Amino acid sequence: MTMRAAVFAEFGGPEVIEIQDVEIPEPGPGEVQIRVHAAALNHLDLWVRRGLPFEITMPHIGGSDIAGVVEACGAGVESVPIGTRVVVDPSLGYDWYTRRDEDPSTPARPLRLIGEHTQGGLAEFCVVPAANCLEFPAEVPFETAAAAALTFVTAWRGLVTRAALRAGERVLITGASGGVSTAAIQIAKLLGAEVFAVTSGAENVDRVSGLGADHVYDRLAGDWGKLVWQDSATLGVDVVLDSVGVAVWSDCMKALAVGGRFVTYGATSGAKVESDVRAIFWKQISIHGSTMGTPEEFREVMQLVFSGKLHPVIQKVMPLQEVRTAHELLESGAVFGKLVVTP
Repeated sequence: MTMRAAVFAEFGGPEVIEIQDVEIPEPGPGEVQIRVHAAALNHLDLWVRRGLPFEITMPHIGGSDIAGVVEACGAGVESVPIGTRVVVDPSLGYDWYTRRDEDPSTPARPLRLIGEHTQGGLAEFCVVPAANCLEFPAEVPFETAAAAALTFVTAWRGLVTRAALRAGERVLITGASGGVSTAAIQIAKLLGAEVFAVTSGAENVDRVSGLGADHVYDRLAGDWGKLVWQDSATLGVDVVLDSVGVAVWSDCMKALAVGGRFVTYGATSGAKVESDVRAIFWKQISIHGSTMGTPEEFREVMQLVFSGKLHPVIQKVMPLQEVRTAHELLESGAVFGKLVVTP
């Protein structure tokens, strides 16, 4: 039996992706086979396609954000019966963090991701561990569940766990038109924070304001860092959540208040940053790395999505045969929120 899938057999641009007929994967012990109803794209898909510095199985099927229906179960699976509507936690091995907190002697394990280190969901069927499946209500569309998975758990861990953002604090969110950032703005407002956001272009400024951000700056229109300082009554922000990296690093560091926390989870503009160490120790700044989230964090934030308190921003839903176009759109920077692909 075969299925249609978005496959690439070499690294490169969007042109390396082909829609092909491939064998339907069968679930092994502890795994389930999912009939995919929706799979959302992330910048991660672009990096994997270009060739990240590790080995992946070729030919490769990308896609970490997956929602669908359980079609078959491998040996030993009882928690998610056939017919269950599920959204997939993209992280593999993140349970190490929980065990490490409980027992520091636990050996370190590298984080792995579905669709990056394994075959993903940009296909009619995929296979994932049953433990990564979360059932969701029938009233929640598959597209909504898929679009929320990776971005909301990343934003939740960055703001809640790593930054420990509290009500009444000020938070600066960069790259505010991206999937994680549009999630982070909503989470920050839900927590009772004052949100400062940086995006590009007047249209995106209006869109970000519509998500609830209190202060929105067009990075193309002038010295936004100075405006953040002014709008915070020259106190600075308590937290920075950044995915951009080198292009905004210096301004973000300057914007931090005394005792501020800088959380970095991406480097879309470049990874080699410079900091004035004197400012870090004089202002007693804490710098935190963050990525993805634990199974507990995934389930906590997805329940807020299921209840309607948080909403993933979806710019467009596209059929599987247009996945190459979807990659081109995401790579161009023309996407606000998420793109969702339906097989």
